[in-house]
Amino acid sequence: MKVILLKDIKGTGKKDQIIEVSDGYGRNYLLPRKLAVEATSEAVNSVERSKSAAKHREDVKKNEAETSARDLKGKTVTVKVRAGENGRLYGSITTQEIADALKAQHGVELDKRKIELDEKVTTVGQTTISVKLYAGVSTKMNLVIEAAK
Repeated sequence: MKVILLKDIKGTGKKDQIIEVSDGYGRNYLLPRKLAVEATSEAVNSVERSKSAAKHREDVKKNEAETSARDLKGKTVTVKVRAGENGRLYGSITTQEIADALKAQHGVELDKRKIELDEKVTTVGQTTISVKLYAGVSTKMNLVIEAAK
């Protein structure tokens, strides 16, 4: 009996996979528990359409991320914070502060977890940050820390 799995089943297969199982396993276990459906031509076509739609959505997201990466590459983000003597900051710059400044200055809204700092920023000056926009798509930006008066 051929079935299409609706969920990942350990030892059997992954979701949307078409597999051959014994009749008893299919009728008595997989089908009643809604873990699989019988592999009719309509069901197979439905799975293929959903896979192609998901792939298209992923391609669109990746293209948008690549466009944003090209736009942001080499741009500068300026953050003004209070600093003490010799340019030492009171605390350090957080990725949330960088994300807020990025939105205010360049109109790009990013989650703070997508911004990577090589090390803590605790002094006034310039450094480079890495911004991950999508899996495999990242760009480098300049971060300028200025002391607020």
